[in-house]
Amino acid sequence: MKEILCGTSDKEPPTEMVAQLAQELYNSGLLVTLIANLQLIDFEGKKDVSQIFNNILRRQIGTRSPTVEYISAHPHILFMLLKGYETPHIALRCGIMLRECIRHEPLAKIILFSEQFRDFFKYVEMSTFDIASDAFATFKDLLTRHKLLVADFLEQNYDTIFEDYEKLLHSENYVTKRQSLKLLGELILDRHNFAIMTKYISKPENLKLMMNLLRDKSPNIQFEAFHVFKVFVASPNKTQPIVEILLKNQPKLIEFLSSFQKERTDDEQFTDEKNYLIKQIRDLKKPAP
Repeated sequence: MKEILCGTSDKEPPTEMVAQLAQELYNSGLLVTLIANLQLIDFEGKKDVSQIFNNILRRQIGTRSPTVEYISAHPHILFMLLKGYETPHIALRCGIMLRECIRHEPLAKIILFSEQFRDFFKYVEMSTFDIASDAFATFKDLLTRHKLLVADFLEQNYDTIFEDYEKLLHSENYVTKRQSLKLLGELILDRHNFAIMTKYISKPENLKLMMNLLRDKSPNIQFEAFHVFKVFVASPNKTQPIVEILLKNQPKLIEFLSSFQKERTDDEQFTDEKNYLIKQIRDLKKPAP
């Protein structure tokens, strides 16, 4: 199967045979069977399965992607791959196939708007580092690849998603915490997510969380928190509760930011942003009664 689909070093894949094989994989349900029994296949065989799967997924006829259409009609394939994160010796193979699926917007949409999407919050906290990292890579892909789809998804599910997301920002796991902060910064700074950013920076509890993370023991976490914190301060349309917190902590914040990560002398952009924030905080005035 692999030879038919991928060809060999000296010959191209035979188009007619590829079409027949693809059709047979759909009709017989073999594609599903291979994934369902992945844990029974040996190490090299698992690699072959993911190669066959990803190859057939990329196959196009004109503008059509037959395998994308097939999986859209059989979405349980996606959820079998997602559940693969729960079985250590197939988790990484399933991750490779899942990320290939996410490249296609119709398949990404099925996962995003499913109940199972929330399982990611569990998988990125797995105790096995490789699996947790792989799950986070897939999670990030889902939330950054198809901008308009994601903006729509986040707007519709804001409360539940950000409630779960906040738990990641409190994680005991340094890597999860740092990656989650970085991704949060990326999401709220993306112009497609303007509505989500506006909502996020209007909530005083989010500002308090970032101010706490600015004092985290890890300089890297402090740095990622700074990039989210700056959005609260730089926004021209701060809500009253946000202004009140900043005013209440005005002297402390100015003093704190003045000496914040001074060792980053070669990062001009960071220094400029820091100076800008100090000025913004210094210029804040109590609203007239």
